[in-house]
Amino acid sequence: MQIDPPRPTIKNPPEQFTGDVWLDAIAGPREPEQRAIVVKVRFAPGARTAWHSHALGQTLHITQGVAWVQSRGESRIEAHPGQTLYCPPGQEHWHGASADSFMEHLAILDNADDPATTTTWLEHVSEEEYRATAGPALRLPQDEG
Repeated sequence: MQIDPPRPTIKNPPEQFTGDVWLDAIAGPREPEQRAIVVKVRFAPGARTAWHSHALGQTLHITQGVAWVQSRGESRIEAHPGQTLYCPPGQEHWHGASADSFMEHLAILDNADDPATTTTWLEHVSEEEYRATAGPALRLPQDEG
């Protein structure tokens, strides 16, 4: 068994994010055949990723706050703590906090054969796009039981 020392929280780069976003690495590949990456990402109100896609897809598990997630050409989805979303390989999307709430999620993805191609970063979600999506959102159904 290996116990990892705590890693410092890093602020995500403005080239890929709008607003204040912080990342805590949780897990990454340790052996050559491993690919999984898990990070905790915290977004200030209104903060969001740029449009992007992942070579092997991405799973987002909301742990706090209100998340807004949108795939290109589709309606924005609102998700809440305990809910999990999956973005398939190559699907262009963005995710972030609602305009008035902090949000935290776990992001789970696999490295591509070439780790440099795991995520393809595209243009920023403009203020106009973000405000245009600020109306009613599709809500994921809450788990019952």
